[in-house]
Amino acid sequence: MKKLVITIILFFSILQFGISLLNPFGPTIFPVAPILGEKVKGEVGISIELWKNLDEVISKVSSNYSKFVVLPITTAANIYSSGVDIKLVGVHEWKVFYLIANEDFKDLSSLKGKTVYSAHGRGQTVDVLLRYLLVQNGLKPDVDVKFAYAAPQEIVALFKSKKINYAALPEPFVSMCLDSGKIVLDFQQEWNKISNSSLGIPIAGLFVVGKITEFENVINDVEKTFKKSVDYANSHIDEALEITSKYLPIPSAILKKSLERTTFKYIPINECKNEVHNFLKTMHELYPEGIPQVPDEGFYLK
Repeated sequence: MKKLVITIILFFSILQFGISLLNPFGPTIFPVAPILGEKVKGEVGISIELWKNLDEVISKVSSNYSKFVVLPITTAANIYSSGVDIKLVGVHEWKVFYLIANEDFKDLSSLKGKTVYSAHGRGQTVDVLLRYLLVQNGLKPDVDVKFAYAAPQEIVALFKSKKINYAALPEPFVSMCLDSGKIVLDFQQEWNKISNSSLGIPIAGLFVVGKITEFENVINDVEKTFKKSVDYANSHIDEALEITSKYLPIPSAILKKSLERTTFKYIPINECKNEVHNFLKTMHELYPEGIPQVPDEGFYLK
């Protein structure tokens, strides 16, 4: 009885004051733009805070700063393995990574003796996948093909000035380079071949942090609102881009073009758990330094 009373008090307190959701600064503003622009609302008010780097969000998640957070799946898996109580509610980003080139490219053998620049550090999704694909094609990563890492804006500038020839980038930075080169590899297609998946790469999703027993109604409501926001953005692209452009200094025309090669689709974890587990297991096998431990059942919201 006491637990029920506490639960009711907590629920109505949250209804009154709302909750915060930490979301990455960048193109992932687009799927939550309807919440930011108050086009989509739930019973629970959601205040979105944008995080700009992994150190910042890891610190906030570890200190239980916010109940809900959007994170890359690989980052969240490592946070969970460090002992933080974090659970995956659902995945909403499935397609965003491409290899681009501004010189002749036949197949992966064309990369021999070259350097590939990546916007994500060693051990991140696109880095691990490219290393795996090189090995499968008889090339030694770091020997036959060099890797370099830099901020995406810096890579775009280097690529457009022809100072570099290859880059593994997410959208919309790919679209920003296509006047100076072309897409030569779709990492999602390559992952689907490896995994026999048809969804693409489980790149990022919605997580809940800390004890959830007293918050089940809140979680259900936030998940419902989050899904509505993703659906609304996909069906009202110009409206969502207008809201996104208030926060993200990238031209709307570039963002709109990038959406042709980006997939935001919310899938609850009970419908994509096997996809996520297989992805993390494969990443661990390919590059254990990046994913030292595959999360157990506690990583997934039941």
